[in-house]
Amino acid sequence: MLKLIMGKKGSGKTKMFIELVNSALKEEQGDVVCVERGRRLVYDIPHAVRLVETEDLGITNHDVFRGFITGLHAGNYDITHMFFDSFLGILDGKLDEKSDNFFEWCEKFGAAENIKFTMMISADPSEATEVMRRYL
Repeated sequence: MLKLIMGKKGSGKTKMFIELVNSALKEEQGDVVCVERGRRLVYDIPHAVRLVETEDLGITNHDVFRGFITGLHAGNYDITHMFFDSFLGILDGKLDEKSDNFFEWCEKFGAAENIKFTMMISADPSEATEVMRRYL
């Protein structure tokens, strides 16, 4: 399963994101991982959630991001939910066909490995592609 949280800056995405992380931690039987760029959420996310900061990891494109996700999973098969704060910030990218392919890959990988994905995107929802609208 893939869920996208999309909205402009100041639209309440971060509050919703933190609430979803807390709910996942309480309701799910496995491990919860939260990936962010920068250390913005360190005081908002409970210690039981594995918080990973990506700024120095060299995630520069969608292929590297896929490798990062599969590596996290390979290191811990108990992960049931991965949250990604600032999808575009992690990639320094834009929403395009590569993003669509990445979202579809997450959906397939998540279904095969029983992992839920939630990604926050700071952009106007009107910019969402047809593929992205399936996950909003």
